[in-house]
Amino acid sequence: MTSFTPLSGAIGGLLIGLAAALFLLFNGRIAGISGILGGALSLSRNDLAWRVAFLAGLVLGPLAVRAVSSAHPPLQVTGAPSLLIVAGLLVGFGTRLGGGCTSGHGVCGLARLSPRSIAATVIFFVTAAATVFVVRHVVGG
Repeated sequence: MTSFTPLSGAIGGLLIGLAAALFLLFNGRIAGISGILGGALSLSRNDLAWRVAFLAGLVLGPLAVRAVSSAHPPLQVTGAPSLLIVAGLLVGFGTRLGGGCTSGHGVCGLARLSPRSIAATVIFFVTAAATVFVVRHVVGG
């Protein structure tokens, strides 16, 4: 991160909160990405269309913004593909183990004051801080 942008961060956070609230209001469902993806990969196909549309929006939305705005730096992926695949699988395993992901617990669960989500979000943040410390100060990355 090279610059602190509190206004764009606040606007982004408000939009995420609004989207999660509207999703719950109109669909009666929590906007947890791992649950939506897991449901799309399951054998039940009765709600596949909205799940695919939601996931496509996650990918296409930022690409559309990038296409019309020059304010974003170019995307650079510097990790080895094998490392990225292992990291993605570990994240997927962690979301299943934790009963949800940061979007489900951190955005939707905290808003509902869910004790399980509060505990999960605290664990997410502590783990992230420990990982950054180890990578920067122990491993020297």
